[in-house]
Amino acid sequence: MAYEHIIFDEADGVAVLTINRPERMNALHIGVIAEMIHAVDRVRDEGTARVLLMTGTGRAFCSGADLAGGGAGGGGGGESKLPAGPPDAGKVLETHFNPLLERLFALPVPFVTAINGAAAGAGCSYALAGDIVVAGRSAYFLQAFVNIGLVPDVGSTWLLPRLAGKARAQAMMMLGEKIPAETALDWGMIYKVVDDADLMDEARAIAVKLASGPTKSLALIRHGLRDSLDMTLTEALMVERRNQMQAGRSADFGEGVTAFLQKRKAVFTGK
Repeated sequence: MAYEHIIFDEADGVAVLTINRPERMNALHIGVIAEMIHAVDRVRDEGTARVLLMTGTGRAFCSGADLAGGGAGGGGGGESKLPAGPPDAGKVLETHFNPLLERLFALPVPFVTAINGAAAGAGCSYALAGDIVVAGRSAYFLQAFVNIGLVPDVGSTWLLPRLAGKARAQAMMMLGEKIPAETALDWGMIYKVVDDADLMDEARAIAVKLASGPTKSLALIRHGLRDSLDMTLTEALMVERRNQMQAGRSADFGEGVTAFLQKRKAVFTGK
């Protein structure tokens, strides 16, 4: 697929997906989402990337659905108009926005997001879906749905209470106010805030470190941690036991133990 709305490249085990519609603050319609899904599937299926890093071009990470381009109702990306009759703002969630989020969660490699400027609406969800979220100081997070008479979607009602707590998540959703990067850090929503000029260098350094790590163990960590949020302690212990069995059978575990005993740095291969 030739990409029109994103930039995708891979080097040294790090795949970088950049939403590239700066003139629209990287707003999303089905054409953009289709390209993002294609790129994420490449990371999943080709097996050469050991981490995915996502960011946006210009002054925004992603401003959410492209309302002018029909993004909230299923248009855009080649469709000239919305379907006749009452719009179904939930349909495009089912066909495009939600499948992308689920693919990001299911990736067998770590997922890092670098937040430059606005992360609003669906863009807020994709930003916070990262295993490690790094934001520039000018970044902000916005649940804008109430401002246009819609409800939070693309996993917002699942993600935000788990990251910021119910009270803060509910205020974000009902008041529709911008949450600056420093506040998001204080609330435990993100990992780190850095100067805007240092954002990509910092995020890439994290991605490179992850790419040199034990990929199978990292995948088990990302999946096990998120799964445990909806489990009892006993269920979580069972998952940890199963995951430890899988990690213990990896070549990286053998290398890690050998390197520890030999007092040298481990060289992980992701196997």
